[in-house]
Amino acid sequence: MNALEKAEVMKDRTKQFAIRVVAVVRSLPRNREGDVVGKQLLRSGTAVAANYRAVCRSRSKAEFISKMSIVVEEADETVFWLELLGDTGMVASRKPGLIVKEANELLAICAASLRTAKYNKE
Repeated sequence: MNALEKAEVMKDRTKQFAIRVVAVVRSLPRNREGDVVGKQLLRSGTAVAANYRAVCRSRSKAEFISKMSIVVEEADETVFWLELLGDTGMVASRKPGLIVKEANELLAICAASLRTAKYNKE
């Protein structure tokens, strides 16, 4: 698989992740806690996909590094909010398990890509 194909796979994977985040947010209780955490999760979880698309349009190595840094930050924040949902019992403890796994995988992939880009910067 070449770099362009890998980028397309990741664009689709991050978009599917964003769709799953929307579904989780829709399932949250309609109370103060659900609204606050839901807004944060929705913002960070969908930002992973939106910012990854921006990474794919980078015009330079520096721009790639900058945009990928945002993806890593948003993915890490999303992991936090998903873990918080499970830890506080706002959703069934098993429910966020698969999406947390996917969030961690996306975080690991993007962080590795960022490290490689920084290492090969010169």
